[in-house]
Formats: sequence, C-alpha cells, structure tokens
Amino acid sequence: MPSPRLIFPFYQIGNPQLRLFRPNWFLTLVRPGVQQPPDTVQFRIPMVMTKCDVKNYLEKIYNVPVGAVRTRIQFGSNKKRNHLNQKVKMPDYKVAYVQLAQGQMFTFPDIFPEKVTKPDEDSMEGVQEKFMEDEKQRQKSDPRRGGVTDWFGL
Repeated sequence: MPSPRLIFPFYQIGNPQLRLFRPNWFLTLVRPGVQQPPDTVQFRIPMVMTKCDVKNYLEKIYNVPVGAVRTRIQFGSNKKRNHLNQKVKMPDYKVAYVQLAQGQMFTFPDIFPEKVTKPDEDSMEGVQEKFMEDEKQRQKSDPRRGGVTDWFGL
C-alpha cells in the first residue's frame, strides 16, 4: 500500500534556524547550440519560473552574481508519431539566458577530454607507425657526407 503524502504544518515548534529552504524547481545547465559570449550561461527552466525567480535562485542558493536574465519559450518538436501513426507533440520548455555580472566568465566544463593514445606495437597502427618512423630515418641524409647528394657515390 503506498504511503499517503505527508503535509507538514506551516508553523513548526522549535528553532527557526534549523529549517531548510528547498525550492520546488531546479535549473538544468545546457550546452548552447551556437556560440555564446563568455559571460552568458544557458539554462532550461520550468515554465512557471520567472526572470526574478531565476535571478534570486542563482544569487541566493549558488552565490552567483547575475547581471541580467533573458527568457524564451521553446516550442516542442511535433515530428514524432506513435504506434497508431498519430502525431505526438513533445512538451514546450523555457530557456533562460543568464548574463553574469561585470568581470565574471563561464566556460563549459570539459567532462570527457580527448585522450591521446599511443598505439600498441603489436597492433596494425603500431606496426604502421614504426614503419613510417623507420622510413623517415632511412630517408634522412647522412650528416657525414657534407651536403653531397646520395646519388653521387663516394
């Protein structure tokens, strides 16, 4: 049997400093599709959230100085079809562009950096790499010849 939803009273007996404020929504940091200025950050936010809510959320919870907030509503995709070949519309969502305060910069974190791997000597790439190095070494002119070309035998 599922437990019923608990509704807590508005007033609680005890020390008010021990209370914890938790908002009813959350912001999702999104990597922008087009290049943004370095002081602009893009978030996907709930439809009921306003510009003032976004600014207060970032300043009070994360201590991020916010200069300006711009929002837009993105129309959901209408291209999908279900198993009955009926069009299915994805839900709309709101996008917020937050411009940070003067002098603040944001770079999107590189979570998965590209690793430069050296191929194994047993693999095909390793054998090719070794062959190319040997060929380059063989084609270098001998420094003892003093600039005389290879076709001129000494």
